[in-house]
Amino acid sequence: MRLTFLGTGSAMPTGERSQSGYLLEADGETLLVDCGSGVLDALARTGPGYEGVDTVLLTHHHLDHISDLDVLMKARWLAGETDLTVAGPPGTAELVEDLLAVHEYMQDRLSLTLRDLDEAPFSLAGFDGDAVETRHSMQCFAYRLAPVGGGPTMAFSGDSEAFPELIEFADGAAVLVHDCSFPDDVDVSNHPTPSSLGAALDTADAEVGRVYLTHLYPHTEGHHDEMSASLAARYDGDVRFAKDGLTITVGKA
Repeated sequence: MRLTFLGTGSAMPTGERSQSGYLLEADGETLLVDCGSGVLDALARTGPGYEGVDTVLLTHHHLDHISDLDVLMKARWLAGETDLTVAGPPGTAELVEDLLAVHEYMQDRLSLTLRDLDEAPFSLAGFDGDAVETRHSMQCFAYRLAPVGGGPTMAFSGDSEAFPELIEFADGAAVLVHDCSFPDDVDVSNHPTPSSLGAALDTADAEVGRVYLTHLYPHTEGHHDEMSASLAARYDGDVRFAKDGLTITVGKA
């Protein structure tokens, strides 16, 4: 299974990081997790391109996770790829319908499958998934995803405060992609800092493989070393900063 970090930034652009987006590839299947601003351009630089990705899974509906969704729909229509599935927390179907309602010329251009994930586990685009609600300012899901039929497991935190139960949800994952929006000197709720994330990783009754930090606000630039040190003071696992364009091969945990 391959993971490409399309966007590792936040709602405040830096010019170096696009907003949230991640591409999973396994056994010829592709899945796009989140679709923030800049993700469409990043997706176009991958092997599958936007023409080869017909399923989008949203963690939640904040703009920095969905703002390229309507332009993805138009790009796929223009490329002659009219099938698209969009899934996510309750309200996802209504969200997509409302986006399309703004643009009259986009009506009936696509063959859409819209799924509100009211129940978990679920299967989507060649992946088996599970979901749990996070601690954020709107309903947001964290996801576990693995290829149908078996294989390594990926976990995505979505946007969330750090708490042990979220890490335990990721137990056994080969890779955990976790929000770490701010350094410790920023007083923040709804997102973690390195110290709070390190404490959650240390306290949780779980084993995870490599942890990638993402959803990085401009406040984190120039502070990666001190953030790493703060996290390492509480957790001795393999933790790295994600960056746009990074592709990794995910093996067994």
